[in-house]
Amino acid sequence: MTHPLSDRINSLPVSQTLAMAAKARELKGQGIDIISLSLGEPDFNTPDFIKDAAIEAIHQNYNSYSPVDGYVELKEAICTKFKRDNDLVYEPNQIVVSTGAKQSIANIAQVLLNPGDEVLLPAPYWVSYSAIAILCEAKFVEIPSSIDDDFKITPAQLEAAITPKTKMVFFNSPNNPSGSIYSEKEYRALAAVLENHPQIYVLSDEIYEHINYGAKPFSFAAIESMYDRTITVNGLAKAFAMTGWRIGYIGAPQWIAKACTKMQGQITSGTNCIAQRAAITAVLAPVEKVQYMVDEFKTRRDIVLDLLGKVEGFKLNVPEGAFYIFPDVSAFFGKTIKGFKIENANDFSLFLLEKANVATVTGDAFGAPNCIRMSYAASEAQLREAIQRIQDALS
Repeated sequence: MTHPLSDRINSLPVSQTLAMAAKARELKGQGIDIISLSLGEPDFNTPDFIKDAAIEAIHQNYNSYSPVDGYVELKEAICTKFKRDNDLVYEPNQIVVSTGAKQSIANIAQVLLNPGDEVLLPAPYWVSYSAIAILCEAKFVEIPSSIDDDFKITPAQLEAAITPKTKMVFFNSPNNPSGSIYSEKEYRALAAVLENHPQIYVLSDEIYEHINYGAKPFSFAAIESMYDRTITVNGLAKAFAMTGWRIGYIGAPQWIAKACTKMQGQITSGTNCIAQRAAITAVLAPVEKVQYMVDEFKTRRDIVLDLLGKVEGFKLNVPEGAFYIFPDVSAFFGKTIKGFKIENANDFSLFLLEKANVATVTGDAFGAPNCIRMSYAASEAQLREAIQRIQDALS
């Protein structure tokens, strides 16, 4: 039987990260010992000082609808954070708080994109960017990079990808899935290209900002010529281990913020009131209060790079941020291992799931078909065991 679903939903791909996580859970439910390195979620608990702020908000009877664009106290706190961490000056009327950074990105795309507009996606890119463009009936255009370029595009590539239909470009640094960080010099070189194309707006996704290992990220909106054309997206999920609290936010030109508020008012309205009150405490806290998580991620990164570097066929770079390894595994393409024919990254990811009981995500989902994504947001013991299983399966 054919179900009368809309063309919109039929054109939308399934999130490969969520699909692989679901497959891993299914196998675990069958009693199979799966180590999941597929989801981008910190394995730490939310810090106690944030939980205490949420409990206090409950006791203070915050239980009513919140303002569509967020509590003014939270928006003021976000302005303080932007100035402190990013040297960006925003007023509260330029801030919109949403139910996760994913909604923030969707709001921005919905209010700026028309059918037929083009969105440039430097690859690799987060899986939902392309899906959000599809929902807007826009066309996404990949700008490829490789592990040899540290997964960064060049100004010449950006210029070559621009057409009269280009409306937006999405940047993400530190990057999911590669962990690469654009330097200020690299961003300024890309901005020099965009200065000649004033019709193009920039979405700068900085959700992994605080998870960096010495190379401090630079905010694209800090480039004076790009401030009025850049929407800065951030949130609390990654650095504060608050994925389920669903708090994202933007800093944007006021007219874009106003439009996002209008859009949000017809879809979800204001974000969870308790999570917002706790978020005030989180964004105002010194970054040092979550440094212990970053230090642990760095230790795990170094362990994974060391162990995976000993497995023949994996080509690695050194990610400077986030909590992912994004190896090039094209050396395995065309090979048959333990009766399993590997033609591409999707096959290799399935091979690791079935033969090593390790869940990863194919790079196809991120616009990088030679790679797979492995999250090291797992315990050191799990990471060591996972790589040993991979080595055994490939031996």
